[in-house]
Order: sequence, then C-alpha cells, then structure tokens
Amino acid sequence: MVAANEADWDARAPLHAASRFYSQPAEYWFADYEWADLGPLDGLDVLHLQCHLGTETIAFARRGARVTGLDLSRKSLEEARQIAADAEQDVDYVHANVYDAVDALRGRQFDVVYTGKGALCYLPDLQQWAEVVRDLLKPGGTLYIVEFHPLLNALREVSLPGESDDLSLRADYLEGRGPIAHDSTVTYTGDEVPGRHRSYEWRHGLGEIVTTLASTGFHLTTLRESEVLPWPRWPSMQQTPEGWWRLPDEAPRIPSLFALRATR
Repeated sequence: MVAANEADWDARAPLHAASRFYSQPAEYWFADYEWADLGPLDGLDVLHLQCHLGTETIAFARRGARVTGLDLSRKSLEEARQIAADAEQDVDYVHANVYDAVDALRGRQFDVVYTGKGALCYLPDLQQWAEVVRDLLKPGGTLYIVEFHPLLNALREVSLPGESDDLSLRADYLEGRGPIAHDSTVTYTGDEVPGRHRSYEWRHGLGEIVTTLASTGFHLTTLRESEVLPWPRWPSMQQTPEGWWRLPDEAPRIPSLFALRATR
C-alpha cells in the first residue's frame, strides 16, 4: 500500500508543479498562528516531513532556518529541488519513507519537525511514526503539526452535482477500520492523472493523535482548532481578507484545521 501511494504521488507531482493551485507564494500556505506557535526560526535546524513539492519548506528557509525536506515520492522531490533553485533557497531534500527517516538522515537531529495539511492520513502506524519523530528531535525540540481536522475528513470531500450544501457525516472520524482505498483519475488540483492509480489512506482521530504523542514522551503545549482553509473545499466557502477560505456566517462553525505543538 505504501508503494502504491509512492506511485500515485509520482504521477501527481508534475501535474501539481504546473498547476495554478501551487502557484501561490510559499508564505501563503501558512496561517499567522503557525508562525506565532513556531517562534523565531533563524539559525535552527528544521525538518519538513512528507514535504511533497516543498512549497512550504521554502518558507522556513526564507526565515533563516537550515532546512531539510523528506518525502516518499522521488518525482515530487525532483520538482521540489527545481522550485527551491528557482526561489534561490538552499534546501536539502531526502527521498525516503517517513518510517525510514532516522536511517535516511543518518541520525541527524533537528530543533523543529514540521508536518502538515494532508500528511497524517498516509500513515498506517501512528505509534511508529511518533517514535520516529521523537528520535529525529533534539532534546527539547519541537514537533509542529498543522493538519486537516478529522471532522473535516468525516464530512463529504467535495460537493457532487445534485447534492445539497448541508454538512453531513459521510465517513469515519475515528480510526480502527484499516486502510481506505481510493481509485481516482483526477487529483485535488483538478488535473487528470494519466492512467488509473490506487492510493490508500488511514483515519486518525484527534484523541488518537494526542494520546499517541503523550504516550511517546511528548509534552503538548498548544492545540488549536481553526475554521479556515487555504483553499475552498466547498463552493459555499467565502474568502477571508487574508486570502483563505471559510464557511459563510450562516453555516455552523466547525473546525477545518488543527494545529498541535509538542516538545520532546
């Protein structure tokens, strides 16, 4: 299943790199609270796990960090290296499964490990991942997760023709049913993927995430829930003055993202 995901992301990478979706500046993908939670990064060693095209990775380099990006997809990293070169930013990219990160990075440790916005759903074993992250951090180092809220994932992914705009639960919030297989010829940028690729995801509830980190020795310092997204998941969403998107005022206020900060 992990090999299938690698092939799927290899197929998506050149489409994403050429899409309008990823044409935004690197800083666009960050909410203000992320920088507030992370604090100054100048001179710190930062690792971005599951970095895909490295669009967010570059933002860390621009803030003075020594940055490494790691991803499962070799094709994604080819695009990431070109994007970093075009931006004149020095980023070290490493091709590896996140579970092999300690060996792939040869025992290096970091001040900050960042992961976010569509990464955790590709982890079949959250406990093993937490142990890897712990080993990648320096003592006192920070793990920062910014991720789609499990409630958002439990609602419909997109509006289909003929559907109402009512929010309704259509998928699991909680973990426990194993992998979810997806067969799709269209990626989330709206581009058609050549051929048919099967990918796999796993559900992780907020309780599972918090408990797993706490039991692995992390000290949780911040947990935020936010109603805004960097792109409109549903047609009814309205753009904020900052350029992100939220449901209209008459809709229920629900969390779209969560941000969790923890220290080793």
